[in-house]
Amino acid sequence: MKKFINHPDAVVREALVGLAAAHPDLRVDLDAPYVTRAEAPRAGKVGLVSGGGSGHEPMHAGFVGLGMLDAACPGEVFTSPVPDQILAASKAVDGGAGVVHIVKNYTGDVMNFQLAADLLGDDGIDVQTVLVNDDVAVEDSTWTAGRRGTGATMLVEKIAGALAETGADAAAVAAMGTRVNEASGSFAVALTACTTPAAGRPGFELPEDEMEVGVGIHGEPGRRREKLLPARDIAAMSLEAIMAAKPVASDEDVIVLMNGLGGTPLIELYLLYGEVAGMLEAAGVRIARNLVGNYVTSLDMAGMSLTVCRADAEMLRLWDAPVRTPALRWGA
Repeated sequence: MKKFINHPDAVVREALVGLAAAHPDLRVDLDAPYVTRAEAPRAGKVGLVSGGGSGHEPMHAGFVGLGMLDAACPGEVFTSPVPDQILAASKAVDGGAGVVHIVKNYTGDVMNFQLAADLLGDDGIDVQTVLVNDDVAVEDSTWTAGRRGTGATMLVEKIAGALAETGADAAAVAAMGTRVNEASGSFAVALTACTTPAAGRPGFELPEDEMEVGVGIHGEPGRRREKLLPARDIAAMSLEAIMAAKPVASDEDVIVLMNGLGGTPLIELYLLYGEVAGMLEAAGVRIARNLVGNYVTSLDMAGMSLTVCRADAEMLRLWDAPVRTPALRWGA
């Protein structure tokens, strides 16, 4: 394994030191640990808190800032943050209007965020939860009961975050996040496994001429393995799986995320996006907004995930609202 690290046990902490040095508009607590906006808490504003295992950067800490999250709780690589982290981060951004937890559907994340929410409730802090379960590849998988939370997480954080900036209450912000999740479907394909710093070797074996169809963002098994196909066929397979689970009618608007899993160059992601765009156009579906790049990754995995979200006018307005974070910024 060749990695730019000092020691496997120090990767997350040392990356957080670098994040703090690169982005002085963030505040990094290395003891808890968690990341917040430097100006948090803001009186009267709902605090948006998310988190999960590290290794998916820029999610989640890269989405802390104006128009998105108020705090992110990074666990160790592919390991859920602990309740004490979530509790401390939530209290750090509570401006008196409560907090909304955005939680990917993984057993550890769900359990630990719920424990933290119970403790916050005991302290009189209103906590609302949005559960993200957009992965249509499998119904149950390693570490989950039900569908996994993947690429749609960043769409939930962006759109719910924009609503929170307007002064909406916690229930309204959570309801919007749930709407976005329910309107979204995601599907991923891996060409290689990822390598965690602690393991020092790929998480699974995948022959050179095969791909994992429907893979999870931690390298969990998908629907099947099969021979490597041309990009056009991979795009069609992914889009068909999403449309079967979350149908989109002709003449509807969508937001499309063509996401890299960490080891896929942009030239390939744009090629895939072009295939998806042509297929949606042929179906009469309008791509109202799009993103192409690495936003929800799996360390160094060569692979892609496609997310399609049916978007109404309010969602598009909130998507267009100003955002200023390390990984996403426009209009601000």
